[in-house]
Amino acid sequence: MSEPIRVLVTGAAGQIAYSLLYSIGNGSVFGKDQPIILVLLDITPMMGVLDGVLMELQDCALPLLKDVIATDKEEVAFKDLDVAVLVGSMPRREGMERKDLLKANVKIFKSQGAALEKYAKKSVKVIVVGNPANTNCLTASKSAPSIPKENFSCLTRLDHNRAKSQIALKLGVTADDVKNVIIWGNHSSTQYPDVNHAKVKLHGKEVGVYEALKDDSWLKGEFIMTVQQRGAAVIKARKLSSAMSAAKAIGDHIRDIWFGTPEGEFVSMGVISDGNSYGIPDDLLYSFPVIIKNKTWKFVEGLPINDFSREKMDLTAKELTEEKETAFEFLSSA
Repeated sequence: MSEPIRVLVTGAAGQIAYSLLYSIGNGSVFGKDQPIILVLLDITPMMGVLDGVLMELQDCALPLLKDVIATDKEEVAFKDLDVAVLVGSMPRREGMERKDLLKANVKIFKSQGAALEKYAKKSVKVIVVGNPANTNCLTASKSAPSIPKENFSCLTRLDHNRAKSQIALKLGVTADDVKNVIIWGNHSSTQYPDVNHAKVKLHGKEVGVYEALKDDSWLKGEFIMTVQQRGAAVIKARKLSSAMSAAKAIGDHIRDIWFGTPEGEFVSMGVISDGNSYGIPDDLLYSFPVIIKNKTWKFVEGLPINDFSREKMDLTAKELTEEKETAFEFLSSA
């Protein structure tokens, strides 16, 4: 058995964490021979609920869980971390402007970034899930200047998985038969799900998705909107936001960081845009296609971008730039 790694999940009394913690504890994220010290952080009013989650984790009797620590204190939660999964954030309430949401979250992620800077290992991998995820991730990274920017990523894997499954449903194949879809940009309704480079396995051979579907108007219209609006559709139906699918996507995202992406495949991840070759401004936390080896991601380079894609990619970059500007106004005064 290797040394235990220390993994933090914030918002640990919430819905997403409830689905996520078991898969971290049972070895399906970090591997079946990786012992884990699991740290659960939530706000003080949630400590009662968190105690219940702690009891359940103990009752799962998971051999890989060497210790579970439940706390409402950042100095306890962020100490010596190998991985931080920042799920907790201020949710958007009815009648709330995006600006108000940004203001509340800048405060949270500035504080958590500072705690990472002060207490965590410099090699810590930070995954931001709480929305607005891209800008929250950038805020945390800016507040932890001695941790490499490349160690911060935000979740667009849920959108990636949604895009894969929509294509699979349309073609009557499994989601596993679809690869190399891309989510560009913001985890918001401006994101651009792009299948120009995606492949699908049909009758034993790989073909391009556009060629397989022969339905350009669906791919450029309804498909994009379905993926962009899927989170809202789930809330409308379930009266609660995506939790099971979000937890599954977080597991996928972290597993790929830990073990690398399969040969010939790339995945979508919100990462720092510095040095990209797709004309996206530097210093944004933007979702790109990446490949991962040795716990290090790289942009997938050289994909041809058509005019339709260019317009969509620029639109979501513009939204992210505006969000960043708003957030940084708050950041300087927070």
